Amino acid sequence: MLVMMTENQIITPQQVCPTCLMADQSGQPRWHEGQLRCGRALDRLSDRQPEQFECQMGFRVVHIE
Repeated sequence: MLVMMTENQIITPQQVCPTCLMADQSGQPRWHEGQLRCGRALDRLSDRQPEQFECQMGFRVVHIE
């Protein structure tokens, strides 16, 4: 599951992505084979931490299993 994080809350992509010009045709993030195509990967602080991305709108995106 993909989630988006701000400084003080966790929100779903369904709340943000439909208004983003970088979203796919269904209003979802461009997620493909473990990579966010509409953002960039962020450095991991530890191996225990899930991989994080920053989308074009500035949200931190995390894939949680």
